[in-house]
Amino acid sequence: MIRNWSASAAGAIRGAPAPVTRTLVALCCLVFLIGPVSGLPGEEPPAAQRAYFRRWGVVPAELFEGSPEAFPTPATALFVHGGWVHLLGNMLFLHVFGAMTEARMGRVRFTLCYAGCGALALLGYAAVNADSERSLVGASGAISAVLGAFLFLFPRARVTSLLPFLFFLPVRLPAWVVLPFWAALQWAAAGRAGEEPGVAYLTHLIGFGLGFGYAWVRFGRATTVKAAPAPAPEGENQP
Repeated sequence: MIRNWSASAAGAIRGAPAPVTRTLVALCCLVFLIGPVSGLPGEEPPAAQRAYFRRWGVVPAELFEGSPEAFPTPATALFVHGGWVHLLGNMLFLHVFGAMTEARMGRVRFTLCYAGCGALALLGYAAVNADSERSLVGASGAISAVLGAFLFLFPRARVTSLLPFLFFLPVRLPAWVVLPFWAALQWAAAGRAGEEPGVAYLTHLIGFGLGFGYAWVRFGRATTVKAAPAPAPEGENQP
């Protein structure tokens, strides 16, 4: 586990550039804006929207029937969202948690975590619901993987949360409190989910576990980051 982070090291990571995170946010927004759901290219009928989701989203029944068109959908579905609230909620989480995670992991490893765990989360949901004809879209599985990786890498980082029983007042709590609580809520919601269209909570759980596991495998060895030593007083020998 990562330990002994100095204030300067944590600040450097928090303020580090995150080109992959920013590119992913931009791509998701661009794909949404030019798609039929945003309403910007022109109001599309519901049938056209459903066809769009079916073409680029994961349809478990088609995927496991071996349809050639369905083969790339675990990747394409990560950039398709079902509405403005779906898009903005996902992009907010990616922006908040992605930058520090990318800075710690590095661009290549972060990209592999995001894309690989996201696609596997969609495949996991599809495997559990192999007969489903419903389209599954969104970056939630990939972003959940980022949350899982963030929890392992920065368990003591403070996260601003809005708690309903405190009248939605913002409270800063450590990640090891907030993110497991979030995962528990996904677990509870997944147990109540029916066959009606809605949020694929199981995808969130799978992505979260995969992201935590990926960070554990890649960064499981103890790492110590210390601030640079102060210069020795004049007359002392430098080490």
